Amino acid sequence: MLKHIVMWRYKDGAEGKSPLEHAQWMKQNLEALVGVVPEILDLEYGIDQMSTPASYHGVLTVVVADAEALKRYANHPEHLKIVDYASRVTESRVVVDYTL
Repeated sequence: MLKHIVMWRYKDGAEGKSPLEHAQWMKQNLEALVGVVPEILDLEYGIDQMSTPASYHGVLTVVVADAEALKRYANHPEHLKIVDYASRVTESRVVVDYTL
């Protein structure tokens, strides 16, 4: 199995929203992918509570079967809608993928 972790810092004011509002939008829409994208074995999105200078606003963890399943997840049309939104409101993003 493969764990995919993504963290985002969102732009303040992008699309007229605060970073917290972007994080809430992402949480709602990413969690809605469960049951829609068959490759998702487990998914969790967390919103930062500490707001330190080192903090990212949101973190996603997704578990899929393997690298091929991650590619299918990444290219699923419903996921791509979220990618489009994130590309407009993200200041920075980091990713880690590792085998469980």
